[in-house]
Amino acid sequence: MSSPAPYAVRRPSRSSFVTVRGLRHHVREWGDRSLATPQRPTAVLLHGWMDVGASYQFMVDELAGERHLVAFDWRGFGLSEHLGSDTYWFGDYIGDLDGVLDALGLDQPVDLVGHSMGGNIATVYAGLRPQRLRSLANLEGWGMPATKPQQAPERFVKWLDELKQPPQLKDYASLDEVARRMRRNNPRLTPERAHWVAAHWASEREGGRWALNADPAHKGSTPTLYRVEEVLAIWDRITAPVLWAEGSINELALYWGAQYTREEFDARLAHIAHVRKVVIADAGHMVHHDQPRQLAQALEAFWAQPAARPGA
Repeated sequence: MSSPAPYAVRRPSRSSFVTVRGLRHHVREWGDRSLATPQRPTAVLLHGWMDVGASYQFMVDELAGERHLVAFDWRGFGLSEHLGSDTYWFGDYIGDLDGVLDALGLDQPVDLVGHSMGGNIATVYAGLRPQRLRSLANLEGWGMPATKPQQAPERFVKWLDELKQPPQLKDYASLDEVARRMRRNNPRLTPERAHWVAAHWASEREGGRWALNADPAHKGSTPTLYRVEEVLAIWDRITAPVLWAEGSINELALYWGAQYTREEFDARLAHIAHVRKVVIADAGHMVHHDQPRQLAQALEAFWAQPAARPGA
């Protein structure tokens, strides 16, 4: 089977690396830094779990105007350095985000965008460092089901058992096979986009096999519980205007069933003072892959609205 015609990038990016908290982080930038103004600041794009910063390329290509955008790979993903340990901790992502903004000299408030895990990180960060955001866009960052203290022993035992048998990631015979796997997971991803993203998700290893650019340790559990009361106490501190964007093909029940309902999420979202909601038609969880033009238009409309004073 022949490969699809290559995806035609309209806004090329450039790569660099910064060392933050002892780990080398890969940074991708579009547009010149001189484009950033208080009314149209740098937009920082945070990818989700098992994704990479380059994944935002399709959305960036659909933006109406030129601006400075930054996307970096989280520790242990893409071209960023692996931790070299067996467990990744949520708090480290918060520290990495703060450190990357410092390392890049982004001292003025930014427009922060996060998808899935990146949306969860971004929303927590918005409550901890409100002065560093002009706005926040959370793309399908639903959070996790609430937990109870009684779940702690089982959670710790699961983590201990996994330490004895660390998770592994499947490898693939070719880049085309990686792209096909991506389309099986998400049929709305077009062949040309799948092939382009696959080249950033995976790389060829010794022996000609292809492996995902991710630390297998990301597949493992953590011994800590998701304490929703603590998260909401942080969300209560958010002052920036927030855009909540979700796909019309709601996959929350698919992931969590009755453990975490839509009604529970809506109650959580009510803790944020200034929220605008948008539904992206014919899109699932991977909204930036499924409908990049719709998403870009929604972001542009949101960014054009007057923003609350950061940290107010």
